Amino acid sequence: MEHKNALRRFTDRLFGGINMSWPLVIILAVGTAALTTLFLVAPVFENTSFYRMGVFWDAWILFAVFIMSNCKKPLESAIKTFVFFLISQPLIYLFQVPFSSMGWSIFMYYKTWFIWTLLTFPAAFIGWYITKKNWLSLLILSPILLYLAYISLDCISFSFRHFPRMLFAGVFCLCQVLLYMYVFTSNIWQKLLGIIVPFAAAAIFLFATLNPSMHAELLLPDEVVFSKNAYAQSSDESVAVITSLPTDGSGIVEYDLHKYGTTDITIKDGNKEYVYTLKVYENDEGHTNTEVTRKK
Repeated sequence: MEHKNALRRFTDRLFGGINMSWPLVIILAVGTAALTTLFLVAPVFENTSFYRMGVFWDAWILFAVFIMSNCKKPLESAIKTFVFFLISQPLIYLFQVPFSSMGWSIFMYYKTWFIWTLLTFPAAFIGWYITKKNWLSLLILSPILLYLAYISLDCISFSFRHFPRMLFAGVFCLCQVLLYMYVFTSNIWQKLLGIIVPFAAAAIFLFATLNPSMHAELLLPDEVVFSKNAYAQSSDESVAVITSLPTDGSGIVEYDLHKYGTTDITIKDGNKEYVYTLKVYENDEGHTNTEVTRKK
């Protein structure tokens, strides 16, 4: 019980017991921008959970909630959250200029973040009401909880396939969900709904999109010219199906991917037969890759 009381005192202080002054907002904006830049430009952080801070919303949600919950009124929450993002986001690109081969052109990527920054004003105005710690709080938090639950499951499942990559990001998002339910809800039913429903919905969506579903092109490992009468057959059409064969010597076939795995592709052209093995897999960066080898 003492541990729980100590934790409650800490979270109440962190989310509601701090004077969110303008100097603190500015210091927080500059500090998070500098930290994010470090994660983006230092090679050691490339393709890690920390690199995500400069690309996705995972950590910025926590900063926004921290600012909102320590403001006294919804308008103050809206203004200070908006200014925080208005300072931090362009600074991230400004700090990267000396380290980027793009130079000042790197600001072309700021457009999307600027649009999101504009949206933080109304979002933070409404978001301030999570401090009421009731059913309205849960309703306001629900889109954030769903996003965090999806990222958590996605990163953790990715980590199982490419351990330990993205494990920290998955656990970090999971902890955010648990933290917000602990701090901003007042009874067990709110907490359970805020955890179970987002993770259940995220799991269903993640399972439905786990395997690739795409139409693309594949270069065969040899220069073969097929006639218009040639046709292809996949030994496992649940993995991939060839939809078009090259008749110009390019060696490029079109195919539909359905899931990760291996299948043999047999191409028959009159009396000639060509057999290739196609491997569809996810690389260490989470992208779908293919490899094809000639069998005979």
